[in-house]
Formats: sequence, C-alpha cells, structure tokens
Amino acid sequence: MTADYYNNAMHQAPESETNRLLALHQTVLQAHLQGDVELLLQDEPDDYVIASRGIVSHPDKAARRQRLGPYLTTTHFETYRDEVPPVVTVSADGTLGWVIVQVYVQGWQTAVDGTSTPLEFVSAWIELYEKRDGRWLRTGNVSNFKP
Repeated sequence: MTADYYNNAMHQAPESETNRLLALHQTVLQAHLQGDVELLLQDEPDDYVIASRGIVSHPDKAARRQRLGPYLTTTHFETYRDEVPPVVTVSADGTLGWVIVQVYVQGWQTAVDGTSTPLEFVSAWIELYEKRDGRWLRTGNVSNFKP
C-alpha cells in the first residue's frame, strides 16, 4: 500500500486538526533549536509514556524536565529539521492522533570540562497525541536512531 492510500483510508480528519498536530511537531523542533525545555514540555501532561531503546517508561513532567533540561542546555543544534514530510493521523472521533517523523540533526555538545563534541544523527519517532478539553497534548513518544 502506498502512503497516500494509508493516509486517506485511515482517517478523514479535518485539515485544521492535521495542521494543529503539525504545528505542535514544529514546536518540538523549535524547542530543540532554542534549547528551551519549557517550550518542549508546554504541550505535555504529567502522564506521559516513552518507548525507546527497548524500554517503556512513564516519567512525570518533573523527571522529563530534569533529564531534558541539561541535555538542551549543553547541546547546540545548528540543524534540527524534518528529513521527510511528517505523516499525520487523527482518529475517526478526533480524540487521538500521532505524527511520525524522521529528523536530521547536526550540532555539538559541550562537556562539563568545556570541550565540544560534534553531534550528527538521524532519528525517527512517533509523537502520540490526545485531545483533552479541546486541546491537543503530546502524551507519549516512541523513538529510535538510524544506525
């Protein structure tokens, strides 16, 4: 099946809902480029699920802030962009959605001793969304890195 068939058969979401999820994904990219953990977390509830590197976890927002804050502070991204157009799907009832992405990342990380290490990778992930009280929230992430 082609991607067009999949997108058309799985949902008939209004374009506005698709655009809202794409805008939330763009916020994720901007938060990384700006090194802004609060921007990254603003659309996430406390109940969140992560599946990555063979582990499923449920860190609350404070734990995510504690893990991501230092990472974003010590990492400077020259490039953090979509490598392919994101695939957006919204459930038929408009309460659940996901965005599948592949990004290219390039920059550097600064160690405690002040030395910088180049950083370059391709990653793919699924951002999971749930509409609560009329607002889309990112409720989870499933990610991996290209070898």
